[in-house]
Amino acid sequence: MCNVCGCGDSQIEQVNSDHHHDHPHDHHHGHHHEQPHSHSHAAAHQENPQPVIVHHHYHHQGDVHHHHYHYPDPSSQHQSHYQSQQQHTHSHDQHHAYPHEHSHGHSHGHSHSHSATHSHEEHHDHNHAHELTPEQSAHGDLHYGKGEAETHVAGVSQRKLIEIEMDVLSKNNHLASHNREHFNQANQLVLNLVSSPGSGKTTLLTETLKRIQQSDRACAVIEGDQQTTNDADRIRETGVDAIQVNTGKGCHLDAKMVHDACHQLGLEQDGLLFIENVGNLVCPASFDLGEKYKVAILSVTEGEDKPLKYPNMFAASQLMIINKIDLLPYVAFDVEACIENARKVNPYIQVLKLSATTGEGMEAWLDWLNNA
Repeated sequence: MCNVCGCGDSQIEQVNSDHHHDHPHDHHHGHHHEQPHSHSHAAAHQENPQPVIVHHHYHHQGDVHHHHYHYPDPSSQHQSHYQSQQQHTHSHDQHHAYPHEHSHGHSHGHSHSHSATHSHEEHHDHNHAHELTPEQSAHGDLHYGKGEAETHVAGVSQRKLIEIEMDVLSKNNHLASHNREHFNQANQLVLNLVSSPGSGKTTLLTETLKRIQQSDRACAVIEGDQQTTNDADRIRETGVDAIQVNTGKGCHLDAKMVHDACHQLGLEQDGLLFIENVGNLVCPASFDLGEKYKVAILSVTEGEDKPLKYPNMFAASQLMIINKIDLLPYVAFDVEACIENARKVNPYIQVLKLSATTGEGMEAWLDWLNNA
């Protein structure tokens, strides 16, 4: 996982609405609600409401988390294996200007301190059982994703990284299931739009909304970015309700943020909710929001190898949209190679090719939405 997941402050715009919901759900508090309870958000919509910021603080036993689409189950052999390992910690009273490791010829289960001064003037090699040694290729390339946790963080063991990941994702998945149950009860289609920054997600979304409005289908949008309300403002210009969720240092939306934003929006029965995630091809892959489908958007300016470089995202997506095809005459992009690469990591992924700017391929996208 990245080193900020679950630890940044998210900011969710408050809009005034008069809906309420009566269903049991969980909160990140130190108490549990055994009985269903209701929340009411009263007052009329204002023409230009001033945003009121709601802060969420998440602390999940550390601030370094690895994202991976297939994470180990708590009851799996991974956990039992790691729990059986002995632990030991040690501290150094003095500061060192560079990271180093220590090898000890004895094992113990208690902590100890090195308070004596020792010199690093001569080159020496330390090995520590907790540190991951990267796999090296013949060219000297370093692969830090080959360990049990499939990531590396200095000073954090593979076992600890897996524990943190399991803790964070299990809590998120519980909330995502709650969201999905709510969406299903309301017969709402919810899509999680994921991509790198600049792929054209917001332009595609605004053009989609303009066309859907002609069919009178109720729509709403949750916009995720680290800062600004720029994208939500663009959506509102189409006449569609939108909530901006600013994640601060966070690099993705999570199920709690979506839960809070949804109850600000109050989407109608049988409606269509688009969630535009933070521009990032890594972190959002691991976090279920309760959506029905993930839709990965890839522009032709990014290169056809992106599905291989960021396989977790494309493995988790049901549809890949190749966007900005109007630029194909001007860029070196092999459409068929891109599709082949995507299907190497996800043989079942569907593919659409379109240009949100010229409108080419938009009808196929609208047909997909109608049949989803």
